[in-house]
Amino acid sequence: MREATSKSDLAAPAAFHPSIDPTSDKQAQMSQPTSTATDTRRGTDPATTPSRSLHMQLMPEALARVHTQERLQEAEHERLVRAVQLRRRAERMTLKARKALAAVVMQ
Repeated sequence: MREATSKSDLAAPAAFHPSIDPTSDKQAQMSQPTSTATDTRRGTDPATTPSRSLHMQLMPEALARVHTQERLQEAEHERLVRAVQLRRRAERMTLKARKALAAVVMQ
């Protein structure tokens, strides 16, 4: 029975842990002051408060992720602009070729 349980535990993917994900709601909670009068007297309980050092360690990753996404969006926009330019150029060349063909046929 224990072998079956341990095998199923190994096969299951790791559970999502929101305190590790810097883009989760925990990040918003960390930015808000949560101290009360009792917390300042006794100190905060590390089991109930999010780890600020973990948040600070994950911040560069979150910033890099946002920066990468912005660059991808910018590249996609530039690609679409270039595609429109090339399509218009192709249409102009097609029209020019038709005019040249019509001029040859009319002579």
